[in-house]
Amino acid sequence: MANDFSRGKVSRSIVSQAIPLTLAQLVQLLYNVVDRIYIGHLPGADNMALTGVGLSFPVIILVAAFTNLFGTGGAPLFSIARGAGEDKKAEQILGNVFSLLLGSSIIIFLFCYLLRRPVLYLFGASDASYVYANQYLSIYLFGTAFSMLSTGLNGFINAQGFPHVGMMTTVLGAVLNLILDPVFLFVMDMGVGGAALATVISQLASMIWVIRFLTGKKALLVIRRNNLKIRWSLAKNIMGLGASGFIMQGTNCLVQVVCNNTLQMYGGDLYVGVMTVLNSVREVLSLPVGGISSGAQPVLGYNYGAKAYGRVKAGIRFSAAVGIAYTGLAWAVVMSCPRFLISVFSNDPAMQEVGPQALNIYFFGFFFMAFQFAGQSVFQSLGYAKRAIFFSLLRKAIIVVPLTLVLPRLGLGVTGVFFAEPISNAIGGLASFLTMWLTVYRKLPTEGNT
Repeated sequence: MANDFSRGKVSRSIVSQAIPLTLAQLVQLLYNVVDRIYIGHLPGADNMALTGVGLSFPVIILVAAFTNLFGTGGAPLFSIARGAGEDKKAEQILGNVFSLLLGSSIIIFLFCYLLRRPVLYLFGASDASYVYANQYLSIYLFGTAFSMLSTGLNGFINAQGFPHVGMMTTVLGAVLNLILDPVFLFVMDMGVGGAALATVISQLASMIWVIRFLTGKKALLVIRRNNLKIRWSLAKNIMGLGASGFIMQGTNCLVQVVCNNTLQMYGGDLYVGVMTVLNSVREVLSLPVGGISSGAQPVLGYNYGAKAYGRVKAGIRFSAAVGIAYTGLAWAVVMSCPRFLISVFSNDPAMQEVGPQALNIYFFGFFFMAFQFAGQSVFQSLGYAKRAIFFSLLRKAIIVVPLTLVLPRLGLGVTGVFFAEPISNAIGGLASFLTMWLTVYRKLPTEGNT
């Protein structure tokens, strides 16, 4: 059975999950990346419109953080329960995650929408860039519930062994976004707000798709009304395990705020726009290694619940090796064509002048990121919540933020902001991976099929 991760080669199970998940994540990423590409080429906007959208990133990341808190916290517990044959408990987890996502999305929308002006200035907006940031964010926020429910619940489709259905969740929305973006931006001349409206409509379509599947007859385990009442004992476990993903995204939000403000101080709006491009390139190039990690999680969690420890170890080895090989190749690609990668998002002469050097610095030693993904994935898949949380904090909050604040003041200026990323990848990634290898992998029994 395709839904039984205890059969066949572990590598094949991971790949069969990872390919559609990677495609789904790629399509999901198109929501925002396509917006940035179109916005970066708006006539007469130069790099200011792109800078404005970049100032909205911390809010978008905050939404993703709460999505991870419940979605990535519930999905591994769901997989473990399913692997142990506890279907009733698995459905309770699914129902509770639905309610937690919906309730938190309403609170986030109200808070961010009502306070968006002071928040955007706190995030590094200038009077010029605020105009574009406000146009985008004031519309984008209306899709908060759509985004959180579609993304947060999609993992439960994948965890049941339906990765192709999960892929369609994001394909549907992204294709719609690809169609609506140029219509709203260029045909209807709606500007930055048009890109946000296209995203909201697309997220609504994705949410409808995922909820219809998880309440329909094709799903093995479904959302049931009697499981929607939040059970705080379950919610505590969900949030305990999801805290790793929450902190990872939350610290991403913190890093983005610190970076924007530091770049604004030492370089102005131009460098905030450059960072928007660098983040976009990083998100795209990180997708395959993220897909392998995401594909491995339900397989590792299922076999761990079934006590097939030999298969768990084989899955860890395979996913780590593939991730390291890919990120090494991705680094070579970045080094070979930095100017082209910048031009995808903007042909502005000022951006072309400073962007390639910043890109080369930011991506130096990119393969170290694979070590972070591998360690975090194992901790989260097997329920080691505290370790997952610690290493989420280590790389971003403990390493990147201080470096972003200190290096520019040591005479490096804006270059210091870009150096913080590769330094944190090396230190944080190796620390996460080695701890996982020594404290989890080596202590797993070798019994079981591989």
